[in-house]
Amino acid sequence: MASAPQSARLPDGRLHLQHGPIDLIIEACGALAEVEAAYQQAIDSFQTVLSGLVSELSVLRTPLDATTCPVLHNAIAQRMLAAVWPHRARFITPMAAVAGAVADHMLAALTQQRELRKAYVNNGGDIALYLNPGEHFKTGLVSRVDQPAISGICTLHAAMPVRGIATSGWRGRSFSLGIADAVTVLATHAAGADAAATLLGNAVICEHPAIQRQPARALDPDSDLGTLPVVVEVGLLDDAAVARALDNGQKMATTLQQDGLINGAVLCLQGQYRVIGQDVVLLPTA
Repeated sequence: MASAPQSARLPDGRLHLQHGPIDLIIEACGALAEVEAAYQQAIDSFQTVLSGLVSELSVLRTPLDATTCPVLHNAIAQRMLAAVWPHRARFITPMAAVAGAVADHMLAALTQQRELRKAYVNNGGDIALYLNPGEHFKTGLVSRVDQPAISGICTLHAAMPVRGIATSGWRGRSFSLGIADAVTVLATHAAGADAAATLLGNAVICEHPAIQRQPARALDPDSDLGTLPVVVEVGLLDDAAVARALDNGQKMATTLQQDGLINGAVLCLQGQYRVIGQDVVLLPTA
């Protein structure tokens, strides 16, 4: 088990919580007393987040069976399972939704019985949102997760159903079966966005000699992807190959949107984009 959970206030007043691989930036807006009470609720709830997940880790790393639903007891683990269960016909484990589920759980703890205008929990780019009527939240789109330059803007209003944002890609902190530089998903909650971003990142794929893969377990013996080949390098692709990969991802994204599992998505690969939905505005390139 990692060292004890850590909490600190950033210079701008936001709350920073960290424990092992979990690293959260939290902001709440409202009356000072309500914000301070909300932050304390988040700190208190955070104490058992990692230990609760570790207690059910073996089940969370197991690929779903299309007919048998696993039994989980931890509240965050249950959020993870609920987020991935609609995708059980494909290869997926509950770990595909872990970052988003933690964000959702912490947002619920933060806002419980508090009077806030708006709030968010950012778990490494997977964001859970709380918006009171009339409020909005603006976030930047990053087309390469390893180069945090803003290439698009998304403004979410309280009247919209979106309360979760997640980004995935082969350059990120988790392994990917696909070659997307970044896939950003908008959904009704962060866990659902996280699961969908993982699958869409996997779906942006084509065959090309510039793509290098290794078995996941060769890179991380504990990976929930087992021996599946994950992308470790993507060289320069010709425009046709990029278009084929993005077309594959767009096809799945459109299906997920039609099924009500996502509200929108942006798929990014080597300077080309696909936008599903109308909530993201791409910025002009310099």
